[in-house]
Amino acid sequence: MALDEATTRFLAQLAEAGGKPIHEMSVAEARAVSAGLAALCGEGPDMAEVKDVTIPAEDGGSFPARVLVPGEEPRGVIVYYHGGGWVIGSIDETDTVGRELAARTGCTVVLPGYRLAPEHRYPAAARDAYAALLWTASALPGLPIVVAGDSAGGNLAAVVAQRVRDEGGPEIALQVLVYPVTDCLLDTDSYLDPANQLLLDRDSMIWFWDHYAPDHVRRAAPDASPLRADLSGLPPAVVLTAEHDVLRDEGEAYAERLAQAGVPVEFKRFDGQTHVFFTMVNVLPAGDAALTMVASAVRRAL
Repeated sequence: MALDEATTRFLAQLAEAGGKPIHEMSVAEARAVSAGLAALCGEGPDMAEVKDVTIPAEDGGSFPARVLVPGEEPRGVIVYYHGGGWVIGSIDETDTVGRELAARTGCTVVLPGYRLAPEHRYPAAARDAYAALLWTASALPGLPIVVAGDSAGGNLAAVVAQRVRDEGGPEIALQVLVYPVTDCLLDTDSYLDPANQLLLDRDSMIWFWDHYAPDHVRRAAPDASPLRADLSGLPPAVVLTAEHDVLRDEGEAYAERLAQAGVPVEFKRFDGQTHVFFTMVNVLPAGDAALTMVASAVRRAL
């Protein structure tokens, strides 16, 4: 299926603006471009309370997080890990999506600003993601927990769910994985399809992986490539993919492997969409539809 009209117009506008592909940028340039894209989404719904906090990391460091509280009696808490290839992205860039999730689910949303590569390479992001979960369970006791994320954030949510199972961590009611990075292979059909070399292409993913986990042996570990782990005994999952996305095949392979392992899975491929559609709130209509699907699944899980 071809890209839908809204996505086609959006990509045309970006092309008119010019600019280098991500893999030709410096890290600083890529981060600036990411912030500019996020600004197109505008502001999200008002919250009853917004708190910026600091979370201690496993290695003695720390990282920021934002807590979005939609009302007086939240039904649960969503720990949402932002995307950006473990290199770009931020709390501020995820604020609108976080507010939408909070408003639509009635859940408090925690947005961890996990430390980024190349300043903090693998496994820093994965360990910070787990530290954010532990902090959430301690700071917001009694609330059922959902872990969620898009792209590299989906990778972190999957890794956290596996670590909880392996180490007996806080119970997770649901994992929401939006076009997640699940494997370090770069030669799947979706990676090689010329129709998928759009906002995120194969060269960009090589750039991200090289910054995050330059050691090719280490990037094959389950806490970098969660598809390579045993997937039995994991919490129920919602997995979303985009048709024209280099990450499509590994996301769908993860959904299939979860189901084969006996994990309840709700899966949907969004036809006519490309990478980042979920977070482009107020820009791409399919993002609104995906948010509605995720919010409904969260409410059912809680």
